[in-house]
Amino acid sequence: MLHGFLKQHLNFSILQGLILQRRSTPELMEEKIQASETDFSIVEDIPKRLPVLPLRDNVIFPYMIFPVLVGREQSIRAANYSLENSKYIFLSAQKKSNIEEPGFDDIFKEGTIAKIIQILKLPNGLMKILVDGIIQGKITDFVENDKFFEADVEVILPESEDQRELNALVRQMSSLFKEYVKINKNVPAEAISAYENIDEPDRKLFYVAANINQSIEVKQSILQKFQLKDQLFSVIKILNSEIDILQVEKEIESKVQENIAKTQRKFIIQEQIRILQDELGEDDENSPELTKLRDKIKKAKMPKEVEKKAVDEFNKLKKTPPNSPESTVLRNYLDWITEVPWYKATKDNLDLENVRKILDQDHFGLEKPKDRIIEHIAVLNLVKNMKGQILCFVGPPGVGKTSLGRSIARALGRNFIRISLGGVRDEAEIRGHRRTYIGSMPGKIVQSMKKAKSVNPVMLLDEIDKMSMDFRGDPSSAMLEVLDPEQNNTFNDHYLDVDYDLSQVMFITTANVRYNIPLPLQDRMEIIELPGYLEFEKLEIAKRHILPKQLKSHGLDKFEIDLNDKSTLKIISEFTREAGVRNLEREIAKVLRKTARDIVIDRAKKKAGRKKTKFTIDAKKIEEYLGVPRFRKSRAEINDKIGSVTGLAWTSVGGDILAVDATVMPGSEKLTLTGQLGNVMKESAQAALSFIRSNAAKLGLPPNFQKGKEIHVHLPEGAIPKDGPSAGITLTMALYSAFSGKPAKGDVAMTGEITLRGNVLPIGGLSEKLIAAKRNGIIKVIIPKENEKDLVEIKPAVKEGLEIIPVENIDEAMKHVFGKITPYKAKPKTEKETIESENGGKSDDK
Repeated sequence: MLHGFLKQHLNFSILQGLILQRRSTPELMEEKIQASETDFSIVEDIPKRLPVLPLRDNVIFPYMIFPVLVGREQSIRAANYSLENSKYIFLSAQKKSNIEEPGFDDIFKEGTIAKIIQILKLPNGLMKILVDGIIQGKITDFVENDKFFEADVEVILPESEDQRELNALVRQMSSLFKEYVKINKNVPAEAISAYENIDEPDRKLFYVAANINQSIEVKQSILQKFQLKDQLFSVIKILNSEIDILQVEKEIESKVQENIAKTQRKFIIQEQIRILQDELGEDDENSPELTKLRDKIKKAKMPKEVEKKAVDEFNKLKKTPPNSPESTVLRNYLDWITEVPWYKATKDNLDLENVRKILDQDHFGLEKPKDRIIEHIAVLNLVKNMKGQILCFVGPPGVGKTSLGRSIARALGRNFIRISLGGVRDEAEIRGHRRTYIGSMPGKIVQSMKKAKSVNPVMLLDEIDKMSMDFRGDPSSAMLEVLDPEQNNTFNDHYLDVDYDLSQVMFITTANVRYNIPLPLQDRMEIIELPGYLEFEKLEIAKRHILPKQLKSHGLDKFEIDLNDKSTLKIISEFTREAGVRNLEREIAKVLRKTARDIVIDRAKKKAGRKKTKFTIDAKKIEEYLGVPRFRKSRAEINDKIGSVTGLAWTSVGGDILAVDATVMPGSEKLTLTGQLGNVMKESAQAALSFIRSNAAKLGLPPNFQKGKEIHVHLPEGAIPKDGPSAGITLTMALYSAFSGKPAKGDVAMTGEITLRGNVLPIGGLSEKLIAAKRNGIIKVIIPKENEKDLVEIKPAVKEGLEIIPVENIDEAMKHVFGKITPYKAKPKTEKETIESENGGKSDDK
């Protein structure tokens, strides 16, 4: 702000004139002859206590006449006080210029004692002060003053110096200053003439310091030194640094100008060549790059409309100067449109037995998706081309969804390409960016087709349930066109801007949670549920796939490593608890790493002797390698408890058991729910309590069973959020057990939504819930009657060993949890109680 003001009100020549005028006065000439006497007279005139004027973005040195713009109230009061008294004022720079109301600690203590020459009040309330820098000073102590800053100031008098050293330093500074002015365009050449008219070393010093373009901190560092020699050294150091920087800047500028001149010359010559070619009727198609590009367009075998578009863009490229940005855009576009496959297709392997063999080799179980692929190939044997081949594998992590897609591609003999959609939130990542944007490129679909190099790959769209949306668009809506067999033969990418046929692509999508996929997208896909694995399935997967793979990756395939079924089952049951097999693979890898360590140690000990080649990993070794088991068999915990009931829950990583604890205590009649429950589960608990209260007599509870009692329901593992209506039946049983004092059977687990009339409604995720029950040692499972039809699709191995009990209402379920329930019968009233009830509770006894 101050520099802007100076540009408007004072140019440099006027300011120099002010400074030179002060130097040429008779008083100053006399001061030059009698310096020491004058210094003492000046010191005597200066009061010891002075008003302080904080400066922003500026440092004023002695012997400078400089205008200062003042706007703060305290600064205006300080200036007026100085003018009315001695006219002396202490000028000190602020440490940080952005502070509007500085304190004592925000002002440098070193500064310049100045004399106010003139004050001009401006119409906008500001004040312009013309100050004359007299001598260096230093604040020794601030004085309390509510109106303005005031301080005790010590005058810094110059001491006698070694004249020869002083002259040498002044000569060095003068030489550097002249070079600095010549290089720096911001300092006018007149500054050298003004400098040469000065004789005193200290005035030369402060003149140079005032004309250096440096920061406040650097300039302030000169005032913070009190010896003239030290100040000269500082200024010389600053000048050397500034000259080096300015020379580098000058070199850069000359190089830039040289490059610009070369570019302009090249452009002019190219334009002249182009005009000459046009006059002669020649074109530049003979260039190797353009010839190669033209051949690529011909070999691509594009549809007619696409080829016409490519030829048009090619003709534009020929007429565009090579150094033009548009040339790069056109070349990139033609590279993309020619490298995307338009006709090349791989031949499908339609041998059903071979496909089944490959699928079985790569995966154990997963019969449902395998059968679906076999059916698809059977149809291809008959019709050769079929639309509607979009599958969606939904299941917990680690069950083999992604690897199954790769296996399908291998079985069919097609190229495989995977696109991860997790976290995608920009529509342009699917459809591409328009070419108007810098750095634009096609979307993930077209990019993947280029990688696949065929028009009929197996394209796996991984984690389709984890796409999100924001202000840039909704990528799931863009996927509607990609996954619609009726539309994807004319898929239009924004970058290519032509129709591309995706109808021959076999799309396979994967997801962990079905309800996270938008409904219109679900409607375009065939959903295939992949449940979690049972223990025997995990054992087979470990033996067939995980163990051979890990033995090879750990360099143990040359040794006899005996990891028997008992040891593997111990890892499965005691060190992992998951729907998939990822943690199982990690634990097996950990065991093999420690085995490899033992082998290396054993071989080091037996360098000369016979080396051991067979290693057995038994249950004891498993505990030695993996430590204390993380999970225990739940069968030991299955016993009858009052207020504790086991439910079944579905999670995105498979099924799990859900413990529900309820307790009743004296207190206000309220229901407390804890365990980080969602709104739906809280409403289920309220519905369960309302059902019990409305059917108290039928359930064997007195009418006032809740009076004066507080109910607390807690679901353990409180850090994990829980929600959903399927825990309604479990909450009802827990509340009834707590009120009635009857223990619930510990070997029974249940799931189902309830109504206020006691009906049990169907739920989802039945297969995962039954697997969780089996894994945790549950014997009986109560399910809704309407879910009985779903049992047909569940593997026999899951149902084996479980007594599955379908129920229609709460009454049926209670028989299996509590046994027979006797309805409550009120005791007949005595004659006294009858009289009291008739008299409103008052007895006639006297």
